[in-house]
Amino acid sequence: MPRHAEAHFYDRVGWLRAAVLGANDGIVSIASLMLGVAAANASNAEVAIAGFAGLVGGALSMAAGEYVSVSAQRDTERADIARERRELAVAPERELEELTQLYERRGVEPELAREVAAQLTAHDALDAHLREELGMTRVAAARPWQASYASALSFGAGAAVPMLALILASGTPLMVAIGVLAIAFLGVMGALAARLGGAAVGRGALRVVAGGGLAMAVTTGVGELVGTVV
Repeated sequence: MPRHAEAHFYDRVGWLRAAVLGANDGIVSIASLMLGVAAANASNAEVAIAGFAGLVGGALSMAAGEYVSVSAQRDTERADIARERRELAVAPERELEELTQLYERRGVEPELAREVAAQLTAHDALDAHLREELGMTRVAAARPWQASYASALSFGAGAAVPMLALILASGTPLMVAIGVLAIAFLGVMGALAARLGGAAVGRGALRVVAGGGLAMAVTTGVGELVGTVV
C-alpha cells in the first residue's frame, strides 16, 4: 500500500526503541562493570578483559532477547490477523456491522458510518478491521530481525564508549575517565533520542544521565566493598 510522503515521529518507533535501549544498556552496563572491577583494585588489563567480555556477551544477549521478544509479539499479531481473516470469510455481514458500530461510537452518523465501513470493506476489509479493532498498522508491525540487529549494534556502539577510556585515560585516573565518558555520551544519546522522537531534549538527556549515573555509582560502591572484603 503506498504511503503519503509526510514524515511522522511514530514511523521511527520500532527501530528507535531498540536502538535507544541497546545503546543505553551498552554504556551503562559496561561502564558499571568496568567501574565495579576497577573499584575492586583490579589492574587496567583486568578491567579491559572484563569490559570486552561484557561487550561481546551483552551484544549477543540483547540480540537474542530482542529477537525472542519481538517474535512472540509477531506471532500474536499473526494469530489476530488469521482470526480476522476467518471471521471476514465466514460472516462478512456481521463484520461489516461491527465496523459500522465502531465508527458510530466515534461520533459518525449511522448512515455515514455504514457508507464508510462499506467503502473500506470493499477496498481492504482486513486492513480496516485490523486498524480499527486492534490498532494494528503496517508501520508498527513487529520485525524481529530488525529489532535484533538494532539492539546488538547499538549495544556494541554504546559499550565501546567506556572501553575508549582505556585508550584516552593517559594521566587521568581510569575510573574518572570511564565515568566522564559514560555520562557525557549518555547525555548526548538521551538528547538525540528525544530529538528523533519529537520529545523535550533536556528532559530526555537528564532522564538518561540520572538513571545511568545511579547505576554506575551503586556498582562502584559494590566493587569497593567486594574489593575490601576479598
